[in-house]
Order: sequence, then structure tokens, then C-alpha cells
Amino acid sequence: MSKAKNTNLCLVQTGSSIRCEKSQVLSLKALGLGRIGKKSILRDDACIRGLVKKVSHLVRIEETNG
Repeated sequence: MSKAKNTNLCLVQTGSSIRCEKSQVLSLKALGLGRIGKKSILRDDACIRGLVKKVSHLVRIEETNG
């Protein structure tokens, strides 16, 4: 994905966190998610990318400009 200056990520939770490790549940909470279908728009930086990588099987990622 591009590293534009004003790039945001739109995250949508697609999977349940019921059988996930506690660290993955906490990562979802840090991303502003917690239930299937919830959306969160966050800035694109290394910290957010690390959290998304940890729960990539539970979220859908869309890149937005703005």
C-alpha cells in the first residue's frame, strides 16, 4: 500500500474474537473494534499496521485518502 501523507485505513471487523488469544482481543479494542461489522477509520502508520497484522484474519482493510 502506498505511503501517501494523508492516507487513512478503514477497518471493518469480519470475524469473531471469541476463540482468539487475549492479545488479539486487546488489539481489536485498541483499533476501536469489538464486534462483527463495526468500522473504524485510523491514520496509516507503523503502529496501526502492527496491530492490523496481528488480527489480519479478523478484519478487512480499505485504504482511503483524506
